[in-house]
Amino acid sequence: MRAYLNLLQHILDNGGDKGDRTGTGTRSVFGHQMRFDLSKGFPLLTTKKVHFRSIVIELLWFLKGDTNVKYLQDNKVTIWDEWATAEQTARFGRPEHELGPVYGHQWRNFGATKNADGTYNQDGFDQIKWLINEIKTNPNSRRLIVSGWNPNEAGQVALPPCHTLFQFFVQDNKLSCQLYQRSADVFLGVPFNIASYALLTHMIAQVCGLGVGDFVWTGGDTHLYANHFEQAKLQLTREPLPLCQLKLNPDVKDIFDFKFEDIEIVGYESHPAIKAPVAV
Repeated sequence: MRAYLNLLQHILDNGGDKGDRTGTGTRSVFGHQMRFDLSKGFPLLTTKKVHFRSIVIELLWFLKGDTNVKYLQDNKVTIWDEWATAEQTARFGRPEHELGPVYGHQWRNFGATKNADGTYNQDGFDQIKWLINEIKTNPNSRRLIVSGWNPNEAGQVALPPCHTLFQFFVQDNKLSCQLYQRSADVFLGVPFNIASYALLTHMIAQVCGLGVGDFVWTGGDTHLYANHFEQAKLQLTREPLPLCQLKLNPDVKDIFDFKFEDIEIVGYESHPAIKAPVAV
């Protein structure tokens, strides 16, 4: 995944330094794109170890339509914990662990009616269910889009969606996906996002009877936090290793039937993990 290393170097060399919401400071570029041919291997970074289990559990959580981190914590995934403390959730009137109408809600219940107690009726639009039916019945559509961004609710969540919109494209019986990410934490977040949406593309391709094409990642405010510079420089000293392969249980024919045990990677080798603080 040389393209990712090239992005790290590009930001370090050409990015502009600016302040940010977290008070950490960033070096940023605006508008960047990377393309990964999914038929040539699964795009899980090898220049540092990436925790694939967390990626899978988080994606299954999104697909459930869940917005409470208890599911993640029960599965020993901690990547959302900093935004789910009582102090953080109280900022928008939610109990501890409840993130508000984040990704899962927008994907599965977009525009649902909000009740007085802050819960939602199940009367919204199920974008994932619609998307898969549309891919199966109208694969040439240019409207194969899922949006995680609802302006009416962006201020009612622990963290407004960073990966905001994704679109699918079918050609030669292969499914490709493009993600638009409004805000891209390149060192910590982007490796997860690339792998997560590549995995989602494989899963949807399988249930739609398609092969896989490309995953295209597009970033808006694409940045390194100031306290990640040295970690990025260390990663740039490492040579990429061969990509691993993704293996899905071929018996799963419904996107909502996937379980953790149905998803595995084969042949993943990587350099050691590189720790870095998360900006909240």
